[in-house]
Amino acid sequence: MANSPNIRTSKTPEAAAGIKDFQTYYFTQLQNRRVCAGKISDRIGRLSDLVFRLSEPYPEAVGIYMEYGWGKPTEFVPWDRVIKVDDDAIFVRPNEGGAPYPPYVPQPGQLMVLEHLIGQTILDMDGRRTEVVNDVHLLESGGHMLIVHVDVSFNGFLRRWHLGGLKWMKDRFISWRYVQPLSVQDTATDTVSLTVTRKKMRELPAEDLADVLETLSGPEQQALFSALDSEKAAEALVEAEPRAQRQLIAALRRERARNILSEMSIPQLADLLSVLPHDDMVEMMSLLPPEQAERIRPILSQRESTARALMSSDCLTMARDTKVGEALAAIRRSGRDHAAISYIYVVAPTERLLLGVVDLRDLLLADDQAALGDIMVSPVVSAEENDVREDMAELFAKYHYRMLPVVDARDHLLGVIHYNDIIKGLVTRAKT
Repeated sequence: MANSPNIRTSKTPEAAAGIKDFQTYYFTQLQNRRVCAGKISDRIGRLSDLVFRLSEPYPEAVGIYMEYGWGKPTEFVPWDRVIKVDDDAIFVRPNEGGAPYPPYVPQPGQLMVLEHLIGQTILDMDGRRTEVVNDVHLLESGGHMLIVHVDVSFNGFLRRWHLGGLKWMKDRFISWRYVQPLSVQDTATDTVSLTVTRKKMRELPAEDLADVLETLSGPEQQALFSALDSEKAAEALVEAEPRAQRQLIAALRRERARNILSEMSIPQLADLLSVLPHDDMVEMMSLLPPEQAERIRPILSQRESTARALMSSDCLTMARDTKVGEALAAIRRSGRDHAAISYIYVVAPTERLLLGVVDLRDLLLADDQAALGDIMVSPVVSAEENDVREDMAELFAKYHYRMLPVVDARDHLLGVIHYNDIIKGLVTRAKT
């Protein structure tokens, strides 16, 4: 992690630029520090949190938040009332007439360090690691207080628990410049996008990535989506709700869109295109290979799509006399996507007559010398080529298979339908 370009363990940018009149703090050092009105004997409270305004290049403090509990109102001391920050106290000017400062009222574009950052998780845009914010590194200069780094080291964790003297390793900083693009989606909602996940972005399930994209908007949404490779972007786009799908498609460059669409199946493409505005749908169709576009047009033109129109030809077929050991070796050599090998469909050598099906889990438990014909299940639950989406949904609901074979009237295997393609399509239509 120390070699990551996002990690800074050296001086702040201001120090590197030669600015000498500054002081750095950790938030945990300031938390609970006395706030005094003019002199040390006039304590008015303790710092509970710091409020910052999101600004370029670093958030700037706008005030001190003091919370008392027991039903007592909070107080908010504007930062321009701060006189100085000392080791044992923060000195501020007394409020007019000696009255308490007014309560804090959250404002759009503002964040609170303890409330919104400490303990939250940062998603590394390079997909290397994710880190928990254990502390926030602050810089004070010329009467201004800025957030310059977040501290993800264990030292920060120790400081949070008042064990700062037990410094085990170097501090590890992530510059706010790398955090900010995905920092806060809309501060009026108090939703911080640093909390999206504790896993590497490329390892996230598509459903989780879609949830993240749906919580973001504008540049932040595009920043996250652009960091995904084409395959992961396609998976997330398929799982996103129609509103987010429309937003993401509208901002895509043509070549990027072409690469993402190439990772999607016919049913997924049809479901996506069906929720787009007409002009966007036409433009996306123009990026597809002609044969794909021809298959999608009839699906878009009618509400009830047939199994033959929605099916994928990517399925694993073998003869009934194939040995289990041979089948496993062939699967390992194939390099197929895991979604295509949930089942082996046993077919006759000519015309792909469907004879039986072998679940991959049963294959793994069988003797290597057993033939597929000995362990296959027959007859096979299948969809007929003219079945509509609702018919297939009923089959999936009844039998709980991950995919269904599609056959013609003479039981010749034509392709397969995936559960996610059918259910996703029904949900998408319900939302639009």
